[in-house]
Amino acid sequence: MFSLKILITEDDTVSALLLKKALEKNHHEIIGMADSGEMALEILENTKADIVMMDINLSGKLDGIKTTEIINERYSIPVVYLTASSDTETLQKVAVTNPSAYVIKPFNIRELNMVIELAIFKDRKEKELQNLNNELEEKVKQRTADLNEANKELQKALEKERELSELKSRIVQNVSHGFKTPLTSILSSAQLLQMYAEKDHPFKAKISKHATKIENSVRSLNSLLTSVLFFGKADADKMNYKPVKIYTASFLKDVVDMVKAGIDNEVKIETTFDKLPKMITSDMDLLYQILENLLANAVKYSKDGGLVQFKVWVEDSLLKAEIKDYGIGIPESEQAQLFDRFFRGKNVGLREGSGLGLSIVKKCIEVIGGKISFESKVSVGTTFFLEIPIK
Repeated sequence: MFSLKILITEDDTVSALLLKKALEKNHHEIIGMADSGEMALEILENTKADIVMMDINLSGKLDGIKTTEIINERYSIPVVYLTASSDTETLQKVAVTNPSAYVIKPFNIRELNMVIELAIFKDRKEKELQNLNNELEEKVKQRTADLNEANKELQKALEKERELSELKSRIVQNVSHGFKTPLTSILSSAQLLQMYAEKDHPFKAKISKHATKIENSVRSLNSLLTSVLFFGKADADKMNYKPVKIYTASFLKDVVDMVKAGIDNEVKIETTFDKLPKMITSDMDLLYQILENLLANAVKYSKDGGLVQFKVWVEDSLLKAEIKDYGIGIPESEQAQLFDRFFRGKNVGLREGSGLGLSIVKKCIEVIGGKISFESKVSVGTTFFLEIPIK
């Protein structure tokens, strides 16, 4: 048993002396004996105690319960109640003060020692727990402060990123628009050269050949700039779904005619348009980008003189399409990257392309709220499946 400094608060002198003798026999130090709450508080004001033995009924204005409340508030010292009362009302009053222990008189020495040890053990554990709670609260405060600071830094970084993104978009748009004007002039000049080459001229064949090269190069650059402008707009979150009424047959014919105009490998496009309504409602620009890019890709990656099948039908308020080629196919190891920007398969060879077409398709599909999937096998071909919501 460890030695403790104990204050006895007991209004019965005989009981107090007996208690003092019992405690001293167990090597405890009695720092004082008080018969009132006022005296007990005065002693504690000047002398440190490890534990207080407290009778509930005391002389003076303060009873043991009120005195214990004050001790809890000022000193945080464990208190063990000593009383002959064990009625429910008394126990309820005692419980409110959260005592370390409660001993009914008369008590024996062994019981008393056990109660004191348990009271001290309970007090120390409660203080350890309180210290841990305080440390935890302090850590939580510090972590919260750190998180708030990190959040502020993140907000600054996001704001900076937004500013840079806007600047990049403005630069891309300005530069792209700046290129389009001279490219238009170059294209017009190439077309004029083609006209002049139709007349008798000693260099007619060469003029026609180089004019065609200029025209094709300009169209390729113009297509690339259009793609760059598209993603500049997409990255700036300026792409919105704008549904309009579309004449179905005329729209699909325009898509096919545009792709056919660029065919240079004698690929044939076979169309199957079954039971289509006269009009559909969708975003015309986005739908055009989707179909034109997929159809142009199918032609580009087909074998010379090959076939591309383009099927369109309506089912369950969905415009469904299937674009199938019998060309080079997509390696299985690369299919997961197919819609990434600037990605081009290792088997495309010398075929021109920026790797942006399918990225544009994917973005348009997202904005229009549709679905896209595909099946592909190297040297066998590729089939794309589309589902576009329409009204």
